[in-house]
Amino acid sequence: MAAFAQKLSADMNKLRTSLLAIAFLAPTAAGAQRVDPVYVEDRFNQLQQSITLLTGQIEQLQYRNQQLQQQLEKMQADYEFRLDQMEKGKGGGTPRPPGGAQAAAPVPAPTAPAAPPPGAAANAGGDQMYNDAMKKLQDGDNAGAERGFKAFLQNHPKHTLAGNAQYWLGESYYARKDYQNAMTAFAEGYKTYKASPKGPDNLLKLGITLAVMGRKADACQVFAKFSQDYPRATDLQKRRVDQERQKNGCG
Repeated sequence: MAAFAQKLSADMNKLRTSLLAIAFLAPTAAGAQRVDPVYVEDRFNQLQQSITLLTGQIEQLQYRNQQLQQQLEKMQADYEFRLDQMEKGKGGGTPRPPGGAQAAAPVPAPTAPAAPPPGAAANAGGDQMYNDAMKKLQDGDNAGAERGFKAFLQNHPKHTLAGNAQYWLGESYYARKDYQNAMTAFAEGYKTYKASPKGPDNLLKLGITLAVMGRKADACQVFAKFSQDYPRATDLQKRRVDQERQKNGCG
């Protein structure tokens, strides 16, 4: 538990540092607008990529926090079970056998350990692969991240983070302007992991990628589908869809 807390603290410090870096970059981009629009666009894309990577760091912290919570709940359940067994052992005395001989106290049968929830072993085995791939993405090694996420999805397609991995696989292509593969990855993420937490992001980024490829009519169809499939999306996601619709002239 202590090691996890230290890791969580270190990750939060990195996150604060990255946010400060973005804060310093933003004024620079605003000032450059008067000089070179191309430079502004490039800086804006850099900021978007930084925010995307920060989102990945937040997701990792949330997932680790969830794991810690599950560990604590398991420990509490185990403690309550042991306490209940002890209380039962202190119950009424056992009847004596004929002849006055004291009967030996019955030995309780060993309790079989509770079976782990379905998929728990698979999740535990894939965590390190996912974290390694995400670390490569955050370090700018998009090709290494691509290989890592592909391996993760091949070995752990039912993992809790599979939908996330599919999305970040698409981002590893998008960052290298490999829009064809990015489009395929985001479309697969929407199709296969539609109900995952990253389902809305996969669909949103699919529309953005189609727009970048010049397929604005297809992009508009995707943006229109977003509100139908994800009416409970976050306000930030909804605003982003509205911005993309206006940017691409969607009716």
